[in-house]
Amino acid sequence: MIKLTRKISLFLLCLNLAAYSHLLRAELTIEITEGVQTAHKIAVVPFATPQGEKLNADIAQIIADDLAGSGYFKVLERGSMLTQPTQPAQVKFRNWAATGQDYLVIGFMTKDNNLYHVQMSLFDVYKKEQLNGLRLTVEASSLRMAAHRLSDVIYQKLTGVDGVFTSRIAYVTSVAEAESKHRYHLNIADYDGANKVPMARSKEPIMSPAWSPKGDKIAYVSFENKVSEIIVQTLSTGERKSVARYKGINGSPAWSPDGKKLAITLSKDGNSDIYILTLTDLSLRKLTKSWAIDTEAAWSPDGKQILFTSDRGRLPQLYIMPSDGQGGAKRLTFDGSYNARGSFSADGKTVVMVQGVQGNYRIAVLDLATGGSHVLTNGPQDESPSFAPNGQTVIYARRKLNKEILSTVTLDGVTKQDIRHTSGMVREPAWSPRK
Repeated sequence: MIKLTRKISLFLLCLNLAAYSHLLRAELTIEITEGVQTAHKIAVVPFATPQGEKLNADIAQIIADDLAGSGYFKVLERGSMLTQPTQPAQVKFRNWAATGQDYLVIGFMTKDNNLYHVQMSLFDVYKKEQLNGLRLTVEASSLRMAAHRLSDVIYQKLTGVDGVFTSRIAYVTSVAEAESKHRYHLNIADYDGANKVPMARSKEPIMSPAWSPKGDKIAYVSFENKVSEIIVQTLSTGERKSVARYKGINGSPAWSPDGKKLAITLSKDGNSDIYILTLTDLSLRKLTKSWAIDTEAAWSPDGKQILFTSDRGRLPQLYIMPSDGQGGAKRLTFDGSYNARGSFSADGKTVVMVQGVQGNYRIAVLDLATGGSHVLTNGPQDESPSFAPNGQTVIYARRKLNKEILSTVTLDGVTKQDIRHTSGMVREPAWSPRK
């Protein structure tokens, strides 16, 4: 990682373009790399399917992968199942108690014309009772999302926390072309990397995707016109609108909780500052007024405060100030020589960030009540963290074996998984709000 001189800090915090010179095409799949040993044990039995049907999704396997990746569950391998019931009347609890399972999921599917009916049942093995049941009716193209929906129901029932398996991620890739040129893509996909859809393409870099609160729009930085500008794109129609194209830096868009404003970084007056952009009339209000480099704004969930990165204390650290500008900035981070790219959890109690110590850059979380931070990852070049909607997991970009990949880590730092791909590198992940 480069030394944090003032000049390079501006490059790192506001542009970060060098990271894009080696991005390549990627297809994403999840691989668990570390898991918790004390997780609840659960068996997810293969669902019965209509005879003769070749389906594009294995419902039970998707549920199993979702639950295992959450860090709260250890899923029984299919080869270790003594029986494979698909109807409640077929369940023999002693078989599942014998393998040490806490919970059991079974299900079956039927077909009616072009619609599939998916029935799921969740059992407590030791209480010998059914905890939940759900029936979904979907088209074949929606079977994978139906499986994620069932995972959400199971997760919420057993943990008391909303699941995130029906949420999506945005991320940036590029395709290598002739003469060392690249074509950049802004993609959205299911949270696990499936069902990738390119939303924007450009021969110039695309950066800093940010979801609107309703998940229906994405703001991002584009260099397609040879200068930086902030684009807002409606996902359902593909409609794109340039909302900021001032002289100098136009960067780091962040949506207000009501979706009516963006906090952005501009250098149009000569210095890098945080501005509030009202989307209805594109009016600007300057929030920070410092000689320092102020960038990477993030709103608190109640919209009352703005978190941002600044080197006003010589090295990049996180600061917070009222979003209405009526009050000064307060420094939040003191652990490590570098803390940047901060964002709030949905409950506003925690901040995730990139923390640097002696050239090792890792993902850390800051408890706003105590001021203490806790490192989640190992580094050495971890970046771009984004909270899951339930605040229990963080997605981020990291380097592994000379490749840039996406990974997730649970908030306790215990369960880690790589969102792997067949070739190349991906960056700039952003987790959508709950769907």
